[in-house]
Amino acid sequence: MVVVNPRQVRDVAKATGRLAKTDALDAAILAQFAEAVRPPRRPLPDAATRALSALLTRRRQLLDRRTAEQNRLGTAPGPVRTRIRAHLTWLRHELAHLDEDLGRTIHESPVWREQDDLLQSVPGVGPVVARTLLASLPELGTLNRKQLAALVGVAPLNRDSGTLRGRRTIWGGRASVRTVLYMSALAASRCNPVIRAFYQRLIAAGKAKKVALTACMHKLLMILNAMVKHRTSWETNLA
Repeated sequence: MVVVNPRQVRDVAKATGRLAKTDALDAAILAQFAEAVRPPRRPLPDAATRALSALLTRRRQLLDRRTAEQNRLGTAPGPVRTRIRAHLTWLRHELAHLDEDLGRTIHESPVWREQDDLLQSVPGVGPVVARTLLASLPELGTLNRKQLAALVGVAPLNRDSGTLRGRRTIWGGRASVRTVLYMSALAASRCNPVIRAFYQRLIAAGKAKKVALTACMHKLLMILNAMVKHRTSWETNLA
């Protein structure tokens, strides 16, 4: 099947002057987009991958709900505060059960179990990061550096015109992967000797902290990609 960004298809419609939107016009624009762009076809994920992805999605939903309830707890009146605390207790138990289900799902697959062990051998990469990569980034280990960086959305995009050199930014890509990768890079900048040295070198060169962390995300992703590709556990000297 082919999955494309609807914004790109809609931009094609606007560029060709088709501002109206009907089912027939949408079908015509989709056909025109496919003929011009030739987006790559991707295989459908198997049932096990879809189940793992569903569990991770549910975990993110519960985390968002827990954060919202914790924010309400500080300003809620007494009777409501009791109910919020009860809900937070239920959310903690439900998250614990979900983590158990995720661990069991990974353990039952020899391939996932091996890749999970490889990923978690990297300082700064924990169970949540490893499982998110397994479910939401199955291309890990099969793409080159540029393709993978663009897919995740950690490749800086130029904004240049003539003599103007704009600020390079990152956007797009798979937001769920980029979110956990940011937290992993943040942890790795403190506990991973390779990423920490890289981060400190960028800071010493005058880079802003967020820019340095983004570069760490990119470097960490490339290391993980190479490890999965060659089925090699973490070694500081090789990294």
